[in-house]
Amino acid sequence: MTPTAVSEQVRAFVLEKFPQAKKKGLSDSDKLLESGIVDSLGILDLVAFLESDFKVQISDDELLPENFQTVKAIAEFVERKRNGGA
Repeated sequence: MTPTAVSEQVRAFVLEKFPQAKKKGLSDSDKLLESGIVDSLGILDLVAFLESDFKVQISDDELLPENFQTVKAIAEFVERKRNGGA
């Protein structure tokens, strides 16, 4: 799966799950946490989605803002996880 395909799936999930994303619109570079699109509880939903759909395990020490800042950052993080990195 390409990073673009991962981005598209992540964007679709965020648009479906978080009303603020629909209201504000969502690009791959929008700051999810800073803009209020996703809150701390929303990150848990996002992690569950990533683990389920992309078959990756995300540890507590990987729950860093830089990994979940934007759709693009999330897609890059997932790709690193899928390729054996973190």
